[in-house]
Amino acid sequence: MQKLIKGLHLFQQEIFRPRREFFEQLAEGQRPEALFITCSDSRINPNMLTQTEPGELFILRNAGNIVPAFGALRGGGEEATIEYAVGVLGVRDIIVCGHSHCGAMKAVLDPPDRQAFPSLARWLTHAESTRRIILENYAHLGEVERLTATVEENALVQLENLRTHPLVAAAVARKALRLHAWVYKIETGQVFTFDPTSGQYEPLTVDRPSLIPPLPVTRDLKSI
Repeated sequence: MQKLIKGLHLFQQEIFRPRREFFEQLAEGQRPEALFITCSDSRINPNMLTQTEPGELFILRNAGNIVPAFGALRGGGEEATIEYAVGVLGVRDIIVCGHSHCGAMKAVLDPPDRQAFPSLARWLTHAESTRRIILENYAHLGEVERLTATVEENALVQLENLRTHPLVAAAVARKALRLHAWVYKIETGQVFTFDPTSGQYEPLTVDRPSLIPPLPVTRDLKSI
């Protein structure tokens, strides 16, 4: 806690004070460019990763960057956040960003004890399609490669879940919203985006924009 308190003091003195006018403008409202859905993992900082300022990203975080299908949680927090981002804030892009060494994806492959972790076990059922895809198509891979494939496939599965949300489906249909699947590799700093043309994840660079997977997604993933 002492480290956090010192950090708050530094923020107030060295960041907020010189940019007081900027933060006063933020108090009047927000106009984020994108909804960024990623894992709760402490090793990911969406604003640092994308070099964005406060007010530019609307962020949704949970274990495994999971998006339950519409109605699955009967008005859960993820559903409300997505509706607000699309219907009120009018974001133009939604990014589902998985990451390497994801503990939630490890748990998808090796489910936790339901008695010891009942809430976690229930939550991971929203990635059941991911688990089945891996079991039936990637059994030949080693442990490390299989986890990588799980992270990659899960981002695509969650995009498909996103499309079950009425506001998302309507906005995509009128080309007012674009969907993106990203994977962040912690140890190299690289970000990969799914390319529907090749059916693979490719490095995301200035010259290679994030591409929008069509439905249905054609998968031919290669390990990153």
